[in-house]
Amino acid sequence: MTTTWVEGAAGSLFDIDNLPYGVFSSSGEQPRVGVRIGDHVLDLAPVAEIGDPASELAAAWRTPSLNAFMAMGAESWRIARRWIIEVLGDEVHRERTQPHLLPLADLTLHLPVEVADYVDFYASEHHASNVGRIFRPDQEPLLPNWRHLPVGYHGRAGTVVASTTPVVRPQGQRKAPTEDSPTFGPSRRLDIEAELGFVVGTGSALGQPVPHDAFADHVFGVVGVNDWSARDIQAWEYVPLGPFLGKSFATSVSHWVTPLEAFDAAWTDLPGQDPTPLPYLGPDRARGLDVDVEVVLNGEVVSRPPYRTMYWSPAQMLAHTTVNGASLRTGDLYASGTISGPEPGQRGSFLELSWGGKEPFGTEVWEGGRTFLEDGDEVRLRYTAPGTGGGRIALGEVVGRVEPARG
Repeated sequence: MTTTWVEGAAGSLFDIDNLPYGVFSSSGEQPRVGVRIGDHVLDLAPVAEIGDPASELAAAWRTPSLNAFMAMGAESWRIARRWIIEVLGDEVHRERTQPHLLPLADLTLHLPVEVADYVDFYASEHHASNVGRIFRPDQEPLLPNWRHLPVGYHGRAGTVVASTTPVVRPQGQRKAPTEDSPTFGPSRRLDIEAELGFVVGTGSALGQPVPHDAFADHVFGVVGVNDWSARDIQAWEYVPLGPFLGKSFATSVSHWVTPLEAFDAAWTDLPGQDPTPLPYLGPDRARGLDVDVEVVLNGEVVSRPPYRTMYWSPAQMLAHTTVNGASLRTGDLYASGTISGPEPGQRGSFLELSWGGKEPFGTEVWEGGRTFLEDGDEVRLRYTAPGTGGGRIALGEVVGRVEPARG
């Protein structure tokens, strides 16, 4: 494995086998694209211009999002990554590169992608089964279509926000089963969903489905996602057309987009699918990512969901999104839905951890435990995966603090 000359980066979770992309600014300058190495960010454009003042990559990296770079396509992504590894791994580049290596602590980070469309799936069998048992205890937990297709819904791209953006408690109609009519007010059952998101780099033509084996030609990288959910608003509104205001107020994503190549050592067989999916969804032994997640509430780890237990794969979700001819656009984001494993301590939402609000959790910190989010709570999602260098890499964290409802 190539080693890096950047001080403090070797052996860290952001070593040279990681190199996630993000958008940063400093000292009032315009936001631009950088890559993280250890606790530093490499300002990519001026380094690229050292060797080629007219570099197309440099021009794309001077823009305030990753979209221009992503639109250049998969071959450009691979060329850029090989070049960055060489620049940060070979001492011959150190002298001229060092001035453009900036301390992360001195920078402001921004939403890395201009989100075109946002789709959220429901790809964990354990999560879907838990939700079914909570709300339909006398029925089969999974609905008849669930094992035949990746269930999803279209979210709101305009409320996808960067990590650390405050989350204002949403208001809406709520109706408890014991109430005769709905009332209006702040959500009383504000929740999280620990998810993984996939960022589309190159689009597709309208009317032309994207096959499952073209996943790496279109998907640029991976982000952490917290799809905040107002369960009481959602429960009243979702029949018959599904989630709307209970989901559309905020979806937080990490500042860093980890490129697909960084996950070369993390691909793994998912548990298996029965019945065998229809041919457009690919083989029944689908491939997923061995990503470990930690859900941290006010400093306490309350859950550790494993992404490797998901039922539907990232490639299958992409194939299903486009099988009707829907086109992809640069900046599209689709998320996995809540990641939950088979054990109680692996549930990726507070709805599941508290079993519908009936079983408080987190009693090590809060007397009496917690069910749903309270104003002032901070949720931090952390992600790690096997790296190609033999250690582990980290995805960007997703952090959000709940603020009181407004208006």
